[in-house]
Amino acid sequence: MVNATYEAVPGFFLQDGPSCNPEIIGATPPRFGLIDESPDRWTKFEAAVTKLNADAGEGTSYKAFILGRHGEGWHNVAEAKYGTKAWDDYWSKLDGDGEIVWGPDPELTPLGQSQAALVKALLDAEVEAGFPIPDTLYSSPMTRALQTLVGTFGDERDTLILENIREHYGEHTCDKRRPLSYIRHAFPKFRVETGFSEEDALWTEEREAEAHVAERARMVLDTIFDQDDRWLVSITSHSGWINGLLSAIGRERYKLPTGGVLPVVVKQIRR
Repeated sequence: MVNATYEAVPGFFLQDGPSCNPEIIGATPPRFGLIDESPDRWTKFEAAVTKLNADAGEGTSYKAFILGRHGEGWHNVAEAKYGTKAWDDYWSKLDGDGEIVWGPDPELTPLGQSQAALVKALLDAEVEAGFPIPDTLYSSPMTRALQTLVGTFGDERDTLILENIREHYGEHTCDKRRPLSYIRHAFPKFRVETGFSEEDALWTEEREAEAHVAERARMVLDTIFDQDDRWLVSITSHSGWINGLLSAIGRERYKLPTGGVLPVVVKQIRR
């Protein structure tokens, strides 16, 4: 096991500021929120991260992460329909209401699909400005996250599905994942981590604690810093998991809308 701590490195993105307002910034700000507006902005950003690593002391390293939240799923529609309290208290424990089906593991709505397409359009524009799409993409195993990834990047890029990138599990049926055989059939070009169980071995009747979500996110950071030598990482996940990662790197929660993108530079310190 990696023995390390993690810190957020501010100063690069609009979303870095402690007083930033997610409602004003929006789900997909220009340049994904990169403050630098120059034509060679992504080349300069890569150079900045490279310099952080070159100047780092022994046991310290840096990576930039592009964190994507899945587009709107049918569970999001249901929560909006009934309100968060009624959703948490009752409806989230069911599979549907006779009109909407949200469990287990709902798909994207048409709006969710269009949100992924918006991110793709922004991504294509930034690629023209030098944005380097990572060679390997990481994703939650939940259908809504995988559909978002396909809508944004397509399905031709190397993609690794990690169990620990999934949303809060337990209690809510929308967060019970589908079997491995379904994932392999629906997304045949994607890789699944070794040891991934056929059935969901994590979901229970009790909701996972936020501290445990943060611990799972830290384990993902351990894996990526230990096994992926690239400076830029893309993860497609969920709001709860993304906030778990922010907790693991010492940042405040961030209310990222469905289909939103949150970039962050992370410092690892091995102890």
